[in-house]
Amino acid sequence: MVQKPAFLITIDTEGDNLWVNTKDILTQNANYLFRFQQLCEKYNFKPTYLTNYEMAISPAYVSFARDVIERKQGEVGMHLHAWNSPPLYSLTADDDKYKPYLIEYPLDIMRQKIAFMTNLLEDTFGVKMVSHRAGRWAFNKHYAQLLHEFGYLVDCSVTPYIDWSGVLGDPNGDGGSDFSRFPDGAYFMDLENIAKVGTSTLLQVPMSTRLKHGTLQNTFKQLYNGVRGKKKPLSVRWLRPKGGNVDEMKRVVEQCLNEGKNYVEFMLHSSEFMPGGSPTFSDEESIELLYSDLDELFVWLSQRTQGMTMAEFYKNEVIC
Repeated sequence: MVQKPAFLITIDTEGDNLWVNTKDILTQNANYLFRFQQLCEKYNFKPTYLTNYEMAISPAYVSFARDVIERKQGEVGMHLHAWNSPPLYSLTADDDKYKPYLIEYPLDIMRQKIAFMTNLLEDTFGVKMVSHRAGRWAFNKHYAQLLHEFGYLVDCSVTPYIDWSGVLGDPNGDGGSDFSRFPDGAYFMDLENIAKVGTSTLLQVPMSTRLKHGTLQNTFKQLYNGVRGKKKPLSVRWLRPKGGNVDEMKRVVEQCLNEGKNYVEFMLHSSEFMPGGSPTFSDEESIELLYSDLDELFVWLSQRTQGMTMAEFYKNEVIC
């Protein structure tokens, strides 16, 4: 029997509405995750909850996640927001405002922050942390090397075709990571050049993103914008809900599977399951639309894929 491609659900598990507030962070969205977990289990899908500091110390979330782990219905991994994850280290005039990237900190501070979060999560949940996603999608070779040092096996920070360098963290910095020339499928990383396939044990599982337009149209647009002295990012579709975009998400899945990819990767923030927890899903009505979209997408995906955690996908890749 031919194995179906994996459906990987990744949830950036973090505080409420961090788009507008990063000072007095609440974690009420932990109380809204049970409904999503039930939906996943209905279709035998297993989320990976990539967990940051404030959620790792939230009693409601800890209780929820321990149950998921105990029943083997999901995984907890690490997610790191550098500006408020201990040990605290002031990098800018207002880190809560600028939200600097971890890759902008000194290497020894990066190591300390990764060590703290890894130890906190492992002590809290009693399992080895093997999966990770960088905060704000900021990743480089030093980050990859530190993950490898701490025993991580999977990273999912790469967003193919997307250049984040125009999105600043530190206002005096160089912006986020440029993934426009990275692979768009899973690969074991070269830790000296993370855009290339290597022989390390760190598996990169990029997000399922695909260009909206073909090569010819994208080339024309770039040339046109260049003549006008403008640099505009390419239009990209994500396997990510934004309200009423089921057909677009299906299109991303179809593109990936038609290319022969062995997985598709979905993402959402934990706060997006709570009314008012994000700009996108601001009220009860939008949450109900979200769940209607998810149910339609999941029943469609259940016929084409099989659910796996990131750790399970890694084991599958090693065996293959």
